[in-house]
Amino acid sequence: MAATAPLATAWTNWAGNQRSTATTILRPTSVTDVAEAVRAAAANGQRIRAVGSGHSFTAVAVTDGHRMELDALDTGVRVDAERRLVTVPAGMTLRTLNGLLAAHGLALPNLGDIDAQTVAGAISTGTHGTGAGYGCLSTFVEALTLVTGTGEVLRCSPDEHPDVFAAARVSLGALGVLVEVTLRCVDAFVLHAHERPAPLAAVLGELPELIEAHDHVEFYWFPYTDRVQVKTNDRVPADDRPLPRWRGWLDDEFLSNTVFAGACRLGRAVPALAPRISAVSARALTERRYTGRSDRVFCTPRRVRFVEMEYAVPRAALPEALDALRRIVDGLPFKVLFPVEIRFTAADDIWLSHGYGRDSAYLAVHQYVGMPYEPYFRAFEQVAAGLGGRPHWGKLHYRDAASLAPAYPRWPDFQSLRTRLDPDHLFTNPHLTHVLGA
Repeated sequence: MAATAPLATAWTNWAGNQRSTATTILRPTSVTDVAEAVRAAAANGQRIRAVGSGHSFTAVAVTDGHRMELDALDTGVRVDAERRLVTVPAGMTLRTLNGLLAAHGLALPNLGDIDAQTVAGAISTGTHGTGAGYGCLSTFVEALTLVTGTGEVLRCSPDEHPDVFAAARVSLGALGVLVEVTLRCVDAFVLHAHERPAPLAAVLGELPELIEAHDHVEFYWFPYTDRVQVKTNDRVPADDRPLPRWRGWLDDEFLSNTVFAGACRLGRAVPALAPRISAVSARALTERRYTGRSDRVFCTPRRVRFVEMEYAVPRAALPEALDALRRIVDGLPFKVLFPVEIRFTAADDIWLSHGYGRDSAYLAVHQYVGMPYEPYFRAFEQVAAGLGGRPHWGKLHYRDAASLAPAYPRWPDFQSLRTRLDPDHLFTNPHLTHVLGA
């Protein structure tokens, strides 16, 4: 196992709002390497944090101890096309996984809107897409292999160590190092995407029917306006309406990234222009319909840097949460430059999943880098928490263990399991101590 020189220990996340300097970087190439590193750290009273692609906005991956990078970990790739199962190293990125699956005529049933995360990072924080019939990506996990705080290697599934399986699919890396994951896939499929501007009131009025009628629904509300951009994705038999290359470049690269980045820089320099910028943005992306390979429709390039908070609330509470959010935005002493994203997921049974036991609506609030955001995020969090909301584990929030415990019925079970698997809290850091307790 390779460890880098001391000069290479600085780390920052994608958004640039989290930084750390580790004493040592560990780059294991095998499960044996991981187990040996864990046992050595435990013997020397040191701590280890495994990191992925740095796409969490929280300090979940920050460490001043040993940072373990899993990109060189090679556990092999096993594809069972007949049973639609694929087993991959936990450090593999979703982008690489999607390409691998497509080559075998397979796909994940659902995805979020970026594919840069590692498999371990995505499932450990509860990464999700949208679709009333789908839970977070962790619900696609059929089995996983975990190296615990004592260096034990556990293969977990509904039949082997089922309690660990129920907890480790969303665990913030607090139970051990994920080294291998088996995912249940589906046959490769094509999506028909329909994106259109619409009045917010009309979308809220038809929302139950809209969610029922489509496989995947999301919409973006543009602050200071009554406008949204609605996107629906539905499975279709043929890729017979591909997006022309020029249109994809115009919408996804030029307008959504280049032009939007310029608009954000202008809004940061002259905040009074923010409402006008938001109004123009709401009308800049016109209606379009197209088909494409599922992962290429689900995932879009995100090059404009931002910070984000996201809350899952009971689906019925969405109108109240959004109404309060609009009032918060209007009353802030600064301006908001990013739209608010609304998505939907189905209930699941994973102990620390945001969707545990209930259908959810997710509200994601963003702010352009360099702009003030904490009063905005804190005000929205107060509303969301009051509605029974659970914060996304990979997005900024200010909750502590005492306030989070009542939101998760299986919280005591998770804590007991954490004590058993990591008795010395080898995998902790200040952030985990804050949100999970000491």
